[in-house]
Amino acid sequence: MRITTRTRRTAIAALGALTVGSMLAACGSGTPGESAGGEGGEEGVTTIQFWHRTFTPVENEWYEGIVKKFNESQDEIKVVDTEVPADAWDQKMKAAQAAGKAPDVYTHPGSIQDAVNAGQLHELNGIVPEDALAEIIDSAMPVSAVGDKYYAYPLLLEPQTVLFWNKDLLDAADVDSEKAPESWDDLLDACAKIQPTLADGQYCISPAQDAVTFAWSSVGQQYNFAGHTALSDDWTGPSIDDDGYRALMAQYKELWDKGYMPKQPLAAYVEGKDFGEEKVAFKVSGSWMMSEIGSDYPDLLSKTGIGAFPNSSDAGDRTATTLGNFKWVVDAKSQNAEAAGEFLAWAIAGDPENLVPFFVNTQFTKVPVRQSVQDAVAGSDEAADAPWSSVIVDDIAPTAIPEPTYPWDVSLAVGTAMESVMKGSASVDDAIKTANAAIQTVIERDGLADKAPKN
Repeated sequence: MRITTRTRRTAIAALGALTVGSMLAACGSGTPGESAGGEGGEEGVTTIQFWHRTFTPVENEWYEGIVKKFNESQDEIKVVDTEVPADAWDQKMKAAQAAGKAPDVYTHPGSIQDAVNAGQLHELNGIVPEDALAEIIDSAMPVSAVGDKYYAYPLLLEPQTVLFWNKDLLDAADVDSEKAPESWDDLLDACAKIQPTLADGQYCISPAQDAVTFAWSSVGQQYNFAGHTALSDDWTGPSIDDDGYRALMAQYKELWDKGYMPKQPLAAYVEGKDFGEEKVAFKVSGSWMMSEIGSDYPDLLSKTGIGAFPNSSDAGDRTATTLGNFKWVVDAKSQNAEAAGEFLAWAIAGDPENLVPFFVNTQFTKVPVRQSVQDAVAGSDEAADAPWSSVIVDDIAPTAIPEPTYPWDVSLAVGTAMESVMKGSASVDDAIKTANAAIQTVIERDGLADKAPKN
């Protein structure tokens, strides 16, 4: 993208506010909490701060590379890249926002509604070209825009609930290893056959099994079983006291009671160590796990199956997964919003070739949000060796539902109910009663009836 004369004038006008901190930033300090807002570096250059979380090594390498490539492509904007450890992200970001020193551009997961309500995000309309915004595919719109205003530009989407299986372990039990079980009944039948063939320390399946993980990973399954999620459409009351939620909880209790899953996690839901070490025949995780298999357990690639998570018996065409995402946003208080928009647009809303290495090197496990990028990735030389890519992009992602926009505490109440029923610490009725009360508290505390989606 061409850097505009207007941007150059903005950069020059900002030079009057130089400080020692900004001089350090211009030299590559990137210290968390030191925003470039309104500050300059070398004469005629606008310095902006970009924060991203620590991801996988190949993702971190891409982030570092795209910033370097942008800085080398022009001489009017300098981007200072800061990688923040994932476990320190929330604390550092909240501290920076409270001090009015948030980075100009940063990565953002999940829903944008709360951040928009809090006035934390800058509108992208006006600082990112309209034709670039128009490229965002329909399934990414719920995490990009509120009404007709854009506040985020997604880098990727990724299904959060995908079923992986070890073909050798299924073959040994005479279970079809070429396709995923279509229903929970099929999955339970498969586990009944697989369990007797396993060695000590091996299990049929490794699913989510704690309240926090259930809270975010099971939203699609809630929709699959019940036809809705945890709040009424007008957000005036909880909506989990029904047969669908009861049936979902009962399925996990059956996995637990029959010993089909371990009583203690063999690995986190988000990682593939238990699957890579062949301790489980089935593993439930996000689509990203295939990247870990490819990098850490390459011998398993050829014998790993991947497919949609099983459906309830009466799901019809309802999905069983939600779409996770990572987006880039511009801080509402950035004094260099135009330059921030230039960088964002160039890096992830411009030339598709800037993005191809990201999706190739993450083993085709994430979904581009622009058709032009999907086409470029599919046309890469490496795509032919990644048959699972079409399963993720074409079979699972298109029907997945967006992450909920209601507060996290609502999801956590459901996750807590699911864990307590599964492990037998509460009956279904008691767990739902407790969850209903917790959700009602959130509704009243946060005034959710006034914040319900209009559509």
